[in-house]
Amino acid sequence: QVHLVESGGGLVQAGGSLRLSCAVSGSIFGLNIMGWYRQVPEKQRELVAVMGDSGSTNYAESVKGRFAISRDNAKNTVSLQMSSLKPEDTAVYYCYLHFAFQDYWGQGTQVTVSS
Repeated sequence: QVHLVESGGGLVQAGGSLRLSCAVSGSIFGLNIMGWYRQVPEKQRELVAVMGDSGSTNYAESVKGRFAISRDNAKNTVSLQMSSLKPEDTAVYYCYLHFAFQDYWGQGTQVTVSS
């Protein structure tokens, strides 16, 4: 059984920084992708940043240069360092794992950026 648990969301002023972390429990091996999506009410969930087990990354254009994804394969954790936050970054952020042809999601953590 695979479970994802996020931490680190909260309220921050525009221009500030936050770090999100996600711990994945369960046995994960082989090819996998870990990362972050976000969602605001009445909009589709969108990719923020993902990283493959080999270290390849993919970022949304809107966060390039401001957010940095990292992962620790030995600990099955993935983190997102968010800097220069903008009010439009306000959303529920979801940890994501693609493994063994399945998608797994965390429960989500709220990030609110005040102007």
